[in-house]
Amino acid sequence: MATTSTTSTSVAAVLRDDAEALAQARRLAASFAVEAADRDRDRRIPHAELDELSASGLLAATVPAAHGGADITTRTLLEVFRLLASADPSIAQIPQSHFAYVNVLRESATPEQEQFFFAELLAGKRFGNAQSETGSRTVQDVQTRLQDTGEGDFVLNGRKGYSTGALLAHWIPMLAKDDEDRLQVAYVPRDAEGVEVIDDWAGMGQRTTASGTVVLDRVRVPADRIVPHHLTFERPQLHGALAQALHAAIDVGIAAGALDEAAEFVRTRSRPWGEAGVDTAAEDPLTIQRFGDLGIRLRAAEALLDEAGAAIDAARADLTDESAGAASIAVAAAKAFADGTAIELTNALFEVSGARSSLDSANLHRHWRNARTHTLHDPVRWKVHHVGRYTLNGTLPPRHGQI
Repeated sequence: MATTSTTSTSVAAVLRDDAEALAQARRLAASFAVEAADRDRDRRIPHAELDELSASGLLAATVPAAHGGADITTRTLLEVFRLLASADPSIAQIPQSHFAYVNVLRESATPEQEQFFFAELLAGKRFGNAQSETGSRTVQDVQTRLQDTGEGDFVLNGRKGYSTGALLAHWIPMLAKDDEDRLQVAYVPRDAEGVEVIDDWAGMGQRTTASGTVVLDRVRVPADRIVPHHLTFERPQLHGALAQALHAAIDVGIAAGALDEAAEFVRTRSRPWGEAGVDTAAEDPLTIQRFGDLGIRLRAAEALLDEAGAAIDAARADLTDESAGAASIAVAAAKAFADGTAIELTNALFEVSGARSSLDSANLHRHWRNARTHTLHDPVRWKVHHVGRYTLNGTLPPRHGQI
């Protein structure tokens, strides 16, 4: 169904540094975790929670210091996402594209565009996205058109799917091709005339991301709201690495949240196996062994994620084809490992917790549903392929937004 525009946010806090960003993320994660299972069960869109996220100042955490932002490191940003995803991965996924399109501004916007949009971010405004298209031949095939009217503005026409964040956004960045078939991003107000956001997302997992459809019918866009995204990929860039690293952080967070809940379930609700000869399930030596295996796997995923963040930060400080390629490979390795870890841990949750964990009333299956749904972003077999080419032959990965 079509929806009305999102509510406005109150004045947002302005973060000073990485430590404040992490403190806000821990606070919000603790709050968001409380009703995460109920939100999933009832498919309750997190309007209030997104307003809390805006008010926290986290959505402006990567605004450059010259514009009044904290300009936190990528390592810190990934930890913020991991923390939020361990509490509620749907809430964590909603701002993934927000930060990707903040980075588009950092990569290719004019100084005037930066000044305007960074001020919007510091005020707590949210970016959604209208990027993917469900009817195109491939994910990279963009059919939405941005046509020059000859009157100083442009007109957008198209239909987008999987538009995570659009329902709750103040601005929706729209990916489109111009009259010369070049990739552009048009930043359009959520309530602009001709924009319809349809809440028709029906995935088995990530149920409250509202990743529905956006219909664009002759949407007028001023020229100063359009950023030449094609330029991003004509030089060494970290746009794809950052976007993919955020997805990896969500996967690692899902795994961590599942393992934490499995441990709590075993300690408080599971029964020991008779042959173990112990009084509680938490004392079963084979259960302890399995938790050890899972804990090691999670630690490895967290270490690879941190390494990926450090590689992006290092490349940003000295950006070349080689440093950008190395960062993308580090992210590809982290994402490939995180995907498998999220699936394994959310599946093992039932193995260690026993039959009671399968009850709908527990809603523990949301962890597996969320992991299985979110890990469908960008096939990891291609990431492994590029890691193999780089490892064997030193071949740099391609310049695009999926690695």
